[in-house]
Amino acid sequence: MPADFALTNLTNHFLIAMPGLRDEIFSRSVVYVCEHSERGALGLVINKPCDIDLKRLFEKVELPMCRADLSSAPVFLGGPVQTERGFVLHEATFTKAAQPVESVYASTMVIPGGLEMTTSKDVLEAISTGAGPRKVLVSLGYSAWGEGQLESEISENSWLTVAASNNVIFDTPVAQRYEQALLLLGLELWMLSPDTGHA
Repeated sequence: MPADFALTNLTNHFLIAMPGLRDEIFSRSVVYVCEHSERGALGLVINKPCDIDLKRLFEKVELPMCRADLSSAPVFLGGPVQTERGFVLHEATFTKAAQPVESVYASTMVIPGGLEMTTSKDVLEAISTGAGPRKVLVSLGYSAWGEGQLESEISENSWLTVAASNNVIFDTPVAQRYEQALLLLGLELWMLSPDTGHA
């Protein structure tokens, strides 16, 4: 592993699929990277909704949905790993007094840059009562790369990378997230060919 890994840490970044990436799951995808280290990477696809909304998901886990702002929000296909399990990407809820910083929810990854990813049901329970984090993205499954795998895919021109934008994750219509992520790099889709390199 290169000594300058810290310079290429992609935690809290987007991976934007290049047009040449034909994989069924990742074609035209935007992946939010929750964790990236020498051991590999973990992320959630933020622009591939599945066929259920949050209201139906909450019915399946036998919770009421008291948040009108979220009931029709789509559930996303976060990736091909553990597709039966829910992953909730949300704005930070950590307790400021805790040292080190801890989330108010169990089983939460605090992501440098201000977001958290929670896998425990307590965050869903909080949302079901009308509380919980204001901005959330719920996915089934996640995306994972082993040691050196993501770096290899980037060098093969499968992905563009850019610092993540919470606005793209939470406030941009799903159909526009791919183009909006590209705009963070000053790019538009017509500028890319399947053979375009990574600048």
